[in-house]
Amino acid sequence: MPNLSVIVPIYNEAQSVSLLFEKLRSALAKEDYEIIAVNDGSKDSSWDEMQKVASTDTKVKLINLKRNFGQTAAINAGIQYANSDILVLIDSDLENDPNDIPLLLVKMKEGYDVVSGWRRNRWKRQYLTRKLPSLAANALISKISGVSLHDYGCTLKAYKKDVIKDVRLYGQMHRFIPVFCKWQGGKVTEIPVNYQPRMYGKSNYGLFRIYKVMLDLVLIKFLDKFMHRPIHFFGGAGILSFIVMLLSVGVAVYFKITGQKDFIQTPLPTIAAMFLIVGVLMILMGVLAEMLMRTYYESQNKFPFTIKEKVNL
Repeated sequence: MPNLSVIVPIYNEAQSVSLLFEKLRSALAKEDYEIIAVNDGSKDSSWDEMQKVASTDTKVKLINLKRNFGQTAAINAGIQYANSDILVLIDSDLENDPNDIPLLLVKMKEGYDVVSGWRRNRWKRQYLTRKLPSLAANALISKISGVSLHDYGCTLKAYKKDVIKDVRLYGQMHRFIPVFCKWQGGKVTEIPVNYQPRMYGKSNYGLFRIYKVMLDLVLIKFLDKFMHRPIHFFGGAGILSFIVMLLSVGVAVYFKITGQKDFIQTPLPTIAAMFLIVGVLMILMGVLAEMLMRTYYESQNKFPFTIKEKVNL
């Protein structure tokens, strides 16, 4: 069994595939490794190029997804088939330098479970349009998640399998894997890595993805604080709605008693009725979410905790 599994999600990178594997083999020459390359429904000849490499190197293992499911799904597929205790994720566009992988492994020997790459010198000439939004987004994610990293978007990361094996990834959540690992009790750090502008093709990312990142951030915050007690989230929103309803009724009655305005002369009764309905619905949603949470755990014999170690058991 290899000591290291390198997982490479690939989408429309036919021109860079052969050079990527050449660089990986050179960088990992001193390691006992396997490379798990996942073709995420590429529309170009990426799969053909991947097969050419695999036909001459048994350390290269391929997964071909039926269609484009996204980078998170491709990474998840690679994780499921990894055979080693240490996993390294790396992009296929050559922006990540394979020569940085040994540096991640050295840092991991200091007792860390996750070592993340930090592309410190990225976007030097695009400060306002790319670097500043990136700095703001990473700072916001660190603040909300409680995991202090400078570069969540860098795919180049090393993980111990025992902290990532129970992480289930959906949507576009791959950038938050260190957060999930921290929740599993993992020790997370980062080191500066090289950044190389892509040599071929065009980026599959753009500024439009920022809103997706923000929505994913809201989701992971919910999963962190309210996954095991959803009634507190929905019930809190319901109680807040009831407070707004009572305030609206109180102000409307005050206007009526003082003769300033009749009920039909102000929108307050309508606002009160609306927030009463919203409050009831929120509490009912909280009850349903509690039932779903219990079904999730009990139907699969799962528990809302993880055990670090056991003695005499």
